[in-house]
Amino acid sequence: MAKLKIIVSATSPYCTRIEWALKLKGLEYELTVEDWFKAKTELLLKSNPVHKKVPVLLDDGVVIAESKVILEYIDEKWKGGEFYPLLPQDPYERAQARFWAQFADDKCVFGAFQARLAEDAEEKEKAVETTLESFTYLEKQIEGKKFFAGDKMGYLDLVAGWIPHWLSVLEETGGMKIFDAERFPSLHEWAQNFIEIPLIKECLPPRDVVVDHYIRLPEVRALLKTKQAIE
Repeated sequence: MAKLKIIVSATSPYCTRIEWALKLKGLEYELTVEDWFKAKTELLLKSNPVHKKVPVLLDDGVVIAESKVILEYIDEKWKGGEFYPLLPQDPYERAQARFWAQFADDKCVFGAFQARLAEDAEEKEKAVETTLESFTYLEKQIEGKKFFAGDKMGYLDLVAGWIPHWLSVLEETGGMKIFDAERFPSLHEWAQNFIEIPLIKECLPPRDVVVDHYIRLPEVRALLKTKQAIE
């Protein structure tokens, strides 16, 4: 089998979730790293001409874009037997995992970025309040469970996996507080356990690199006004 290739950004949680999935499946892969602050490479523009963003999976001539689509492709192609399942087998549980994964990206990730990029105190306060409300829904999904998927990590855990590493950086560089252990005890416990899993930890970008990236975000604020740009 030809080795898989992923076009990534070194600091993107959307890209890291793909690495986690491939490692869980036991698949070998190569990384092609894009510099977020430089012109996009010809390979990226050719591979993803529609959105022109990472991550992109290259699988022996097949090109798959969009992180959650890539996760589902990986799970569908490499399933059964030795391969670790990402999505539940039950149709209802699969639908629920997809729904909350989309919610987590649309409301929690985007909300946190909007709060980080808010230009004045009132705008930031409103963005933080909206994001806190979204996190309340996510808290309910993890209550009483080790992982969102139950006893083993799965699709939604990978999608929400940005919280333990990236959210604190957004809070630090944005002068705000979203993730409070008292307000979100179950989510906080999950985050602490998740980030200590060796397979998860080994794929995380160095925190200082992520901090530097988000400090520089205002330089490209115009690019970050849509959800497509933050990946």
